[in-house]
Amino acid sequence: MKRIVDVQAAVAAAAAEAIAAKTQGTFGVGGVMLDQHGTVLKALHNNVIRDGLIYDPTAHGERQLIDWYFAERAKGRELPPPHEVTIVTSLDPCCMCAGAILAAGFNVVVAADDRKAGVNHDGGAQFTALPAGLREGARETFAYPAVLGTSSYARASAGATPKPSFIGKTIAESTQALCSLVFEATAEDVMDLFQIDPPRSALRDPATLPEDHAIVRALKRACPDALTYRCAPHLPDAGLAPYLSQAAQRDRSNGGKGNAVALLDSFGNLLLCCHGRYKLSDIRSAFMECTRAYAQLRYRLMHGASPAVQAEVRQYLGHPKDGTFVFALGPDAGALSFMDLGAYGSSLEGALPEDNPHQFQYVLPSMPEDELHAQCASLPPFYRNLVKVRPVQVEDAALIQSVQGS
Repeated sequence: MKRIVDVQAAVAAAAAEAIAAKTQGTFGVGGVMLDQHGTVLKALHNNVIRDGLIYDPTAHGERQLIDWYFAERAKGRELPPPHEVTIVTSLDPCCMCAGAILAAGFNVVVAADDRKAGVNHDGGAQFTALPAGLREGARETFAYPAVLGTSSYARASAGATPKPSFIGKTIAESTQALCSLVFEATAEDVMDLFQIDPPRSALRDPATLPEDHAIVRALKRACPDALTYRCAPHLPDAGLAPYLSQAAQRDRSNGGKGNAVALLDSFGNLLLCCHGRYKLSDIRSAFMECTRAYAQLRYRLMHGASPAVQAEVRQYLGHPKDGTFVFALGPDAGALSFMDLGAYGSSLEGALPEDNPHQFQYVLPSMPEDELHAQCASLPPFYRNLVKVRPVQVEDAALIQSVQGS
């Protein structure tokens, strides 16, 4: 197994993964996971896009490395505890990946800055984008090594000190520039792929399809309860309570707090209702399962299909921004909720439609509404200015009462 003994070599390995991601047509970001001796445990790159299609909006390099770690441990592989492991990433982690890293307890070494979506978007390594209770943990584990040089890529070191296993603790200016430029060369094109679905006015109701249609069969495989509940568009009611309550119970049995997330389409049909799978990985929350399942459902139906079939799938299974995510429990100030807020931004990769500002709804609050809104207002620019992340409580009092009672 390859061993890396300085930060520059580690960042170069992450940059090589970023180049592979660019070649694949996805966000040009990569990362490597190292143990306490500098041994490379795994190298991965972004997999949001495959074959020109959205494959998984949560498939950022860091998130994938963390799930790989827990999957390997579940197989019986002996791995050091997370606090002895370092993830080296070519780009400052987004909110999703930062939350996942903090929830799982890994260390991080960051190459390029990300002024739009990075958790250290302002460059100060004070992590004001994070809830107050998470900032000290980030300052102790997120390292931004010095970049030597005189160009705009140069920077002083900030954040934590890289682990002692790194003999050299600086990044070459050229490697830093490579990490930045590979990401910049891909970001706009990838984000454009999230905007090619039909507008809401052109969507078709999947509830009108026959039961033996490929789209209906795929929905039922992903969620046997799909299309068995319907409400007014964007207005979940008490009829959704049994689905959320059942999934919340499964979430608790899988090591979660009892959260569940349902995805309703623009017609009000239930498409998915998911729970967390924390026994498989510390970061497999209900929302991560839901947004990933929907993207991969669409991907499987469209991959290798004719343009006509792809167009039909997009008409009956629209972009989630035109539907509604309904959480049983609202966000709190913890790392997993911060991860979910970031993953929500990654699922949309753009602004909400003007006629659907309340796409993100929750039934039971986990923190006061003013504190939640203040937390969202502190997110990096991409989340607060473009996506405009703003969870709201559902309007239906009977739904609130039913979930609360269960």
